[in-house]
Amino acid sequence: MEPGDVVLLVVLALVVLMVLTTIAKAVRIVPQATSVLVERLGRYSRTLEPGLHFLVPFVDRPRAVVDMREQVVSFPPQPVITSDNLVVNIDTVIYFQPTDPKAAVYEIYNYIQGIEQLTVTTLRNVIGSLDLEQTLTSRDQINGQLRGVLDDATGRWGIRVNRVELKAIDPPASVQDSMEKQMRAERDRRAAILNAEGVKQSQILTAEGDKQSSILRAEGQAQAAVLKAQGESRAILQVFDAIHRGDADPKLLAYQYLQMLPQIANGTASKMWIVPTELTQALSSISGALGGNDATISAPSAARYSSPDNEVGTNPFSDTTLEDPNEALERARQEAASASAEADADSRRASGSTSPAGYTQPIPKNDDYGTPPVQ
Repeated sequence: MEPGDVVLLVVLALVVLMVLTTIAKAVRIVPQATSVLVERLGRYSRTLEPGLHFLVPFVDRPRAVVDMREQVVSFPPQPVITSDNLVVNIDTVIYFQPTDPKAAVYEIYNYIQGIEQLTVTTLRNVIGSLDLEQTLTSRDQINGQLRGVLDDATGRWGIRVNRVELKAIDPPASVQDSMEKQMRAERDRRAAILNAEGVKQSQILTAEGDKQSSILRAEGQAQAAVLKAQGESRAILQVFDAIHRGDADPKLLAYQYLQMLPQIANGTASKMWIVPTELTQALSSISGALGGNDATISAPSAARYSSPDNEVGTNPFSDTTLEDPNEALERARQEAASASAEADADSRRASGSTSPAGYTQPIPKNDDYGTPPVQ
């Protein structure tokens, strides 16, 4: 091959390479959600939207590619002083989105760094007017204030701040210990209050139950007393009716009264006993009844003793051997005197004084069967 042909081939190769390079620079494909700023001869020319675009080779030059999607930036913890002179570390998270690629590129050198510094200064201004308690409980208020200030400041940069969040607020270790102790004390107080309320309700329910139980028990006792009284009343009526149906005469009643007299006088709690006037009348009736003969029976008594087999006036108990009335009266007086002496001795023993041994105070006799004196 001649030297002229070699030179020609080299020139053709250079031309083809230059053409391909020019075509590559003239054609620009912009992806979705992306904007490209183009400068012509060093000045801003236009903004390329997503799609296919043609540039003037060696005249138009892409300056910057701006991502138009919403971005999230987390800033490191920043020390901030509260109004009560406590230093807290606060982490912030910013959600922003470019709205004007030209302003984001030409109005500020680095809009992310600008947002960070603006967030720190605004955060110190907002937290400086709040104490620690308000800082911990007013996150929504702080977020709203930060977003308002950042949105106003970044608007001329072509940036829209959508949200500002405080990721963490870390107070000093000593303050954290105090807060934990306070929270524990508050929880203990609430637990004590709840326990007291439970005890109160329990006591109220217990009292209500005791009240209902006492009412029911009293009603049961009242009903039992009423039923018992009704039973005793019926028993008394039946006994009284039986006595009247039996037609007991005064001599039988007087004899029963005489038999119950020693039991009345007997007892350790007896301090005195009274011999009623009816006793002498009963003894007189018994003496008259037992000391007389069949002829002394009154007509009504003879009528009671009469029967179809016996004649009127015949006593069916004539064959019965009875004790002498005087001996029975004397024995009753001795038993009454003995019971009175025992009661008097018990009374003296209870009061600390003793009576002479073997001393008894007999009841004075009354031959006329009058009312005996009261011991």
